[in-house]
Amino acid sequence: MTHDHDLVLRPTQAQIAAALNPPAGRTGGDLVVETLAGLGATTVFGLPGQHALGMFDALRRSDLRYIGLRVENNAGFAADAYGRITGEAAPLLLSTGPGALTSLAALQEAAAASAPVLAISSQIPSAGLGGGRHGYLHELPDQSASFRGVVKSVHTVRAQSQIPSAIEAAWKSALTAPHGPVWVEIPQDVLLAETSIPVVTGGDAFPEELPPRPELTAVAAHLLSGAARPAIIAGGGVVRADASGKLKQLAERLQAPVVTTPGGKGAFPWTHPLSLQSWIEDRYTTDFLEDADVVLVVGSGLGELSSNYHTFKPRGRVIQIEADLGKLESNHPALGIHADARLALQALLETVPEREDATAPERVREVLAKVADRIASQELTLEQEVLASVRRALPADSPSFWDMTILAYWAWSAFDAKGPNLLHSAQGAGGLGYGYPAALGAAAADPTRPVLAVSGDGGALYSIAELATARQYDLNVTWLIVDDGGYGILREYMTDAFGEATATELTRPDYVALAESFGVSGVRTTPETLEADLAKALQTPGPSVVVLPAVLRMFAPTHLTM
Repeated sequence: MTHDHDLVLRPTQAQIAAALNPPAGRTGGDLVVETLAGLGATTVFGLPGQHALGMFDALRRSDLRYIGLRVENNAGFAADAYGRITGEAAPLLLSTGPGALTSLAALQEAAAASAPVLAISSQIPSAGLGGGRHGYLHELPDQSASFRGVVKSVHTVRAQSQIPSAIEAAWKSALTAPHGPVWVEIPQDVLLAETSIPVVTGGDAFPEELPPRPELTAVAAHLLSGAARPAIIAGGGVVRADASGKLKQLAERLQAPVVTTPGGKGAFPWTHPLSLQSWIEDRYTTDFLEDADVVLVVGSGLGELSSNYHTFKPRGRVIQIEADLGKLESNHPALGIHADARLALQALLETVPEREDATAPERVREVLAKVADRIASQELTLEQEVLASVRRALPADSPSFWDMTILAYWAWSAFDAKGPNLLHSAQGAGGLGYGYPAALGAAAADPTRPVLAVSGDGGALYSIAELATARQYDLNVTWLIVDDGGYGILREYMTDAFGEATATELTRPDYVALAESFGVSGVRTTPETLEADLAKALQTPGPSVVVLPAVLRMFAPTHLTM
């Protein structure tokens, strides 16, 4: 019996002739860029460095678009966002040692958020490999060891013939659920040496699927069909799997209320009668979920934020659909289904019958009313008005990228993303500096929509050099900087815990003047004029900066007091 994958296409005479007579002047770097193009890549991010020059020289001979950022970590954030927006594995080209290591925080965020990033780094010359302490520039005893605990997979190359297959394997790994960052490293001499290997003309760009085990979905369907008070927690896996439509169908069939995690923002319609929105850090939501007799968790490991700081103690049965095997039952006993969210939800839709429950929307309204009353009692009008102004100014189909700042923490719970894959933040790993470079990557992915970045002044200083990148490539990003003179959330945490804050105050520049020095338009706004100023900036093509001097406060946490 012959299977489709057993068929081998015979090369044409022209292909044979081209393979036997490859163009002169090609190097190992050309094999890298040819393989990327063959897999379907169109854009690469990164920074050049001495050992990686073979790759960057090859870019000159390719049709790949290069977006160069000013710091490797920021290039990683940009690649992360490009991967989230396009669903492609975003190539990230890096140099050895310090250049490579500077990307680690960005790769940790990509891993936590399941963003497909294909990092390709140079290595010291082959003669220096093996940990022999030869004293090469940028030498590490084992560079890849620094990445093994961060990325999904590591692919080492020691000869030019290994390059196409290693990059293809890494590409598939990055795009196989759960998506994530991968690491390829190639020695300097391998990249620079001339090659007689034929031009790479294609590649298998299709990742492996991760279907659910049918006996498990049968049990899950049985539990959901018999549930009296089902509820659903939707995480980032729903967004990454493009499964929001199937989630909505299943929730409506079951009449099951849905709450989204910070990573799952937009996975379920905000104003839907069954939407608990994303108030997952609120005790009223936690109580509601604990009262459910069956909780379906889709694409979430129920980590710290998604479990209201591990105070969520379900009393009913838990069904957990998760593509990351290590997250199954990592926090709660469950019927664990290791699968892509889209495929698992489809399997349930094929089995679960309609369920009638006229009380579900009313119970949802009661929870949201309690949450609203709790927030209203804290006199946080400024914060709510600022967030509402941002929402009104931002076009409904525009993506936004939020740094680790107080306004972002508000957005996790209180911002209507208007749809899946539109609100992104660094809540996976929690590092500063994500918002602006990530927004630049998103603008490179889709120049037809304005993109919003939101940072505090502390996080902004991590990324300020990328104003040069925005100007150089004329990227359509508006950067809202909330300037409170320090690390605002840390100031609040320390004051609450110790009575006063230490090391949180910052001397900061005039951000408007600084933006203008890069050739980027800037404006200083107020809470009253924010909506108009932000809307105007977003409607004006190209990069811009809007600075809001304001001290915002967080709403009171419920995991400590209730």
